[in-house]
Amino acid sequence: MNLTIAIIGRPNVGKSTLFNRLVGRRLALVDDSPGVTRDRREGQGRLGDLDFTIVDTAGLEEAAPQSLAGRMLSQTKAAIGDADAIFFVFDSRTGLLPADKVFADVVRKSGKPVVLIANKSEGKAGEAGAMEAYSLGLGDPVLLSAEHGEGLGDLYDALRNVCDVRPPSDESEQEDDQNIARPIRVAVVGRPNAGKSTLVNRLLGEERLLTGPEAGITRDSISVPLEWHGQKFLFHDTAGMRRKSRIDEKLEKLAVSDTLESIRFADVVIVLMDAAQAFEEQDLRIADLVEREGRALVIGMNKWDLKDDRHAAGKLRQEVDHWLPQVRGVPIVAMSGMTGEGLDRLMRAVIDAHTIWNKRVTTSQLNRWFEDTIASHPPPAVSGRRLKLNYITQAKARPPSFVIFCTRADAVPDSYKRYLANEMREAFDLPGTPIRLTLREKKNPYATRK
Repeated sequence: MNLTIAIIGRPNVGKSTLFNRLVGRRLALVDDSPGVTRDRREGQGRLGDLDFTIVDTAGLEEAAPQSLAGRMLSQTKAAIGDADAIFFVFDSRTGLLPADKVFADVVRKSGKPVVLIANKSEGKAGEAGAMEAYSLGLGDPVLLSAEHGEGLGDLYDALRNVCDVRPPSDESEQEDDQNIARPIRVAVVGRPNAGKSTLVNRLLGEERLLTGPEAGITRDSISVPLEWHGQKFLFHDTAGMRRKSRIDEKLEKLAVSDTLESIRFADVVIVLMDAAQAFEEQDLRIADLVEREGRALVIGMNKWDLKDDRHAAGKLRQEVDHWLPQVRGVPIVAMSGMTGEGLDRLMRAVIDAHTIWNKRVTTSQLNRWFEDTIASHPPPAVSGRRLKLNYITQAKARPPSFVIFCTRADAVPDSYKRYLANEMREAFDLPGTPIRLTLREKKNPYATRK
């Protein structure tokens, strides 16, 4: 049974800390200030011999439906509706507040099995607050300290009592899971308010992620599975990245750090730009960062439906090659996350970029090209001495990485390396993907002779 459990409760009661404890690593952002979590975040949790999907949610607050807090509340209610069981968390040191009782009614009306958790119960300070929990009518509270890992055994017993969960025992199912092809990991990055969450929602066909006119709504990097024309993806919606000099809040620094982590573990990165303000300095910095991390890159020109000159799409190819020469030929797609225009082209570009990123070239093909290229444009002499480039081989893919064996590797100019990389893009159809060239000196067989 694949059990889904939603963690709910007021802001700052330790929901994200419990989420991180159950998934076994620091996935959700955690801070002392309330309201850090805004979107639903899913992870694979484990408690003893039980495996389940655990969902971290925003803190429950009463608010107008159209406000940011109201939209966060609707996301949490959606998580309750999708869950098989609920962990209702309250702060045992603070004790019950009127809001706890209001939202306990919401949980009770859902009809889902509930485990009541009195968090922050380490020491004697939380005992009185834990006793108040009986007034909620949700059963016996589990005294827990998510930060210190105390009380997890009691939580395990409570979960087994309220839900029909069993340890996984079907070996054939486990083997099938291992044989499933790994999805393409895609990170959607860009400046704040570029439309990243709107794009992912449109691809999913549901309001899975929190959106709105306010800049910087997304904080955690949220991963959501997606299937398009039979191909599986894992999309990561990320926080907007502003210039480093403008980031002064601790939470924004944590959110950007989470975005950088998503880039490092992605296969393909979509850099989303606002068509009305394309190729800003920060856009170029983000694209350059993706190239330096060696990820496959796709440029999404979002909000194209709002652009006055709809015929400007023909100029995009020229512009992106001018501003990003280090990834010449990178795919660029004019699209709109709001209306869905161009999303098929965007997804096709992601698959093509992933294929190129994984491409391998045989050593014989490489060396035939290498000899012709050097013959037509030999490397320059340095200090009056000729440089000799012997042969080339591909060390790995993801991204395509090549090793050139030569004499005096440190003397080969960077301009000549760029020339070789650009010629390689043309010869082997590697547009837009990062190319790594490493120069290595051959061992001198006479070096040890007197």
